[in-house]
Amino acid sequence: MANAIRALTMDAVQQANSGHPGAPMGMADMAQALWSRHLKHNPAAPKWFDRDRFVLSNGHGSMLIYALLHLTGYDLSIDDLKAFRQLHSKTPGHPEVDVTPGVETTTGPLGQGITNAVGFALAEKLLAAEFNRDGHTVVDHRTYVFMGDGCLMEGVSHEAVALAGAWKLNKLIALYDDNGISIDGNVAPWFVDNTPQRFEACGWNVIGPVDGHDVNAVDAAIAQAKTSADKPTLIVCKTAIGKGSPNRAGTAKAHGEPLGGAEIALTREALGWTAEPFVIPADVKAAWDATAAGAAVQAEWDGRFAAYAAAFPELAAEFTRRMNGELPANFAEIAVEAVGGAHDKAETVASRKASQIALEVFTAKLPELLGGSADLTGSNLTNTKSTPALRVDATGTPVRNEAGQLGRHINYGVREFGMAAIMNGVALHGGYIPYGGTFLTFSDYSRNAIRMAALMKQRVIHVFTHDSIGLGEDGPTHQSVEHAACLRLIPGLDVWRPADTCETAVAWSMALANKNRPSALLLSRQNLPYLAKDDADVITKGAYVLAEPEKAGLKKKAKAVIIATGSEVQLALKAQALLAAEQIPVRVVSMPSTTVFDRQDVEYKTEVLPAKLPRVAIEAGVTDFWWKYRCDAVIGLDRYGESAPAGVLFDLFHFTADNLAATVKKVLAK
Repeated sequence: MANAIRALTMDAVQQANSGHPGAPMGMADMAQALWSRHLKHNPAAPKWFDRDRFVLSNGHGSMLIYALLHLTGYDLSIDDLKAFRQLHSKTPGHPEVDVTPGVETTTGPLGQGITNAVGFALAEKLLAAEFNRDGHTVVDHRTYVFMGDGCLMEGVSHEAVALAGAWKLNKLIALYDDNGISIDGNVAPWFVDNTPQRFEACGWNVIGPVDGHDVNAVDAAIAQAKTSADKPTLIVCKTAIGKGSPNRAGTAKAHGEPLGGAEIALTREALGWTAEPFVIPADVKAAWDATAAGAAVQAEWDGRFAAYAAAFPELAAEFTRRMNGELPANFAEIAVEAVGGAHDKAETVASRKASQIALEVFTAKLPELLGGSADLTGSNLTNTKSTPALRVDATGTPVRNEAGQLGRHINYGVREFGMAAIMNGVALHGGYIPYGGTFLTFSDYSRNAIRMAALMKQRVIHVFTHDSIGLGEDGPTHQSVEHAACLRLIPGLDVWRPADTCETAVAWSMALANKNRPSALLLSRQNLPYLAKDDADVITKGAYVLAEPEKAGLKKKAKAVIIATGSEVQLALKAQALLAAEQIPVRVVSMPSTTVFDRQDVEYKTEVLPAKLPRVAIEAGVTDFWWKYRCDAVIGLDRYGESAPAGVLFDLFHFTADNLAATVKKVLAK
């Protein structure tokens, strides 16, 4: 059975003339032990809820999971394997969720798979605490992850491992492919960590080392791991990369290139594998087939869920809604409450506070919201009255507060990257909509996980506060200059930089309603005045006409357009008034989301930004981004900031109404 994985791997990599045969060949016995003796899944229903989750963190070894999915009966044919790494195939170079049936998360950037797995296991634990009832256990599955040396070298894995131990995620079982080889060769000179001790220090149960090529030994280790009541488990599996290859096994040559025809022939001989390329003997295929067992295990759960639904119909309906990723039927009314409240109260507050005000409404009505912060809760304001802090007791059971509420706000600690990747895992698992906060300047730490959320089309919401030089005294290390522009470049990510309470509430409602996109909300530290507007609905288009010249007392058609975002919109309105005093009519456009605005039709874009009117943009960040809107001038900041109060910095860098008005006049004088 294990050799079937090795054979398919060799054949597919050779046919593609690219790929990574070493890891799948080395982990084949580990995979046989897990997939044929422990993994709870149904090939006919890859999205069945109570399945175990399997994550291949070292995603370059993708032929391992493709071989497993094919052999066990998923909708992945031998022709799909023959198309490995080819255009539009179901077997891309690295596993991609929603491309290949049975793949739970997109992996490849090392360290993020194990971190996603922590998110899976956390979601399972919290859902079990929320929905299971005495005599009715409907949430009861494990998360298994395979990972290699590279995953453990990546810093994000340290962040994830520490949190998994703190949360006592006993249903998380990681199998470490300890083969001692990476692309550059034997890792001994540069990877001297005592991995078992590190995991033990983080509160993990450690088993092994075991012989990773002894199926019975790995089987026994997994069985032991499943008995852990209060700790996640690491199983250290000693393996040889490229196992079976006479001349490549145990060397870096097995890692990332085809074995070649001659070596494949020698390997087949060494393994005693006589079948032709891409042919699996009938008895081996039958031994792997998991369709009957999968149907049976799902049928048993379906019966349990039917009994649960009979006993607790409202809970069952809520569970089904949330696992389908659907918002409550009255979400539109909830959004109107949040946006309307902001519109009616017209408060002057920082947009980070406006975010918390909106969250108070949304978290009270949407129990699936699971918040958090990377040790900046008091600054990001991601906590609400409905979201007590997540805590577990000595047994690993989530704790309820005096009001009976389970924790829904996560203290991630100073782990921005880990937080972002764990949120991806939570979103992929289902049942929760995760959001987490940090300073915008630290989005650099999170960036690859944000990119992965966009690639996977997951509803993950990033709350980035202290969004510009308005942060003030902390200085240039903490003042975001290039970050808004960088985030806007990520395909599939909606970026919002709201200017007041109303725009902030709309940003939240849009982020929640957008099931297939992550969002980033860029929020101010300093107070922002409410900007009077007749219609809040237009904000949903990403940009809108906030003020025509008439608003400044000038009954003339606009001669220019000022485009602004966030804290600079108030400067645009002040500049408009200054210009009106000189009989110069200008239009002010607030553009809280360039990404959403860019998706509007040409007619609307032209309505907001008429082609013949000169344009001046202002934003407290780098200027390069704004030239895409064919601006005639851009007021921005193409350097780092300084340490001083925000007001001093805005004057120092000429973010003033006077400078903006003068810039408009210069443009009109050309």
